[in-house]
Amino acid sequence: MHALLQRVRHARVVVAGKVVGDIGPGLLVLVCAELGDTEAQADKLLAKILKLRVFSDAQGKMNLSVQNMDGDGTLGGLLIVSQFTLAADTSSGNRPGFSGAAAPVDGRRLYDYFVAQAQVAHPVVQTGIFAADMQVELVNDGPVTIPMRVAPPV
Repeated sequence: MHALLQRVRHARVVVAGKVVGDIGPGLLVLVCAELGDTEAQADKLLAKILKLRVFSDAQGKMNLSVQNMDGDGTLGGLLIVSQFTLAADTSSGNRPGFSGAAAPVDGRRLYDYFVAQAQVAHPVVQTGIFAADMQVELVNDGPVTIPMRVAPPV
């Protein structure tokens, strides 16, 4: 599985003119399931995201996670958005290929699982809508943008 994290001041997802997900400071998590991905990979990716220290401490160093982003127990939000285009293959031609992305039924299952696990592990979780035409609005803080990938087990 892959994710692209963006540390944000705020972010929201709009579908058909309606806000469906909205957070203040936290992480926008664009997530993609690839062929062969499993729930174990989703669990590992989520654990890494929740512990990733990308928020500044009092000395200005990236030392705090979304679970303690102000150093005083303050939780940041997670806005989780499905993004199959993270599986794009641009190695040949001018049109990206997406054959590495999980089939839609598997992608939805893993996305739904990832979101459900995030909601159990973190109290501030918002989402987009799987396979919808979404407009994602954000103010990237830093900017801080971090790609993450959890490879399948060998």
